[in-house]
Amino acid sequence: MKTKTQNLDIEKVFRALSDLTRLRILNLLRGGELCVCDLIDVLDLPQSTVSRHLAYLRKTNLVTSRKEGLWHYYQLAPAELKFSKKIMECIEASCDVIPLLDKDVQSLQSSSCSDCCG
Repeated sequence: MKTKTQNLDIEKVFRALSDLTRLRILNLLRGGELCVCDLIDVLDLPQSTVSRHLAYLRKTNLVTSRKEGLWHYYQLAPAELKFSKKIMECIEASCDVIPLLDKDVQSLQSSSCSDCCG
């Protein structure tokens, strides 16, 4: 039985969090809106792979997107429910046990990819 809470499919949310790439994307987006090219650069994955994961995160209502010219920008969906806020707290706490998440943030800070879309 699926549990839904205001456009949030709980089962899909937990499936989204079970994938390391999607967890990495959500962690990077905690710092604010990013262009897909920034995510590709930091994750070191093909555009098609990153886009597929972003599509899944959009379908679970964890991220939102907007298009500006040729570029797509992604950000975390507003955490309006207590459940969503706790999920974001869990992602933040994951940095303590998954060193790759901190490494991604450091890589993003030193990335020059923003030159292509910003």
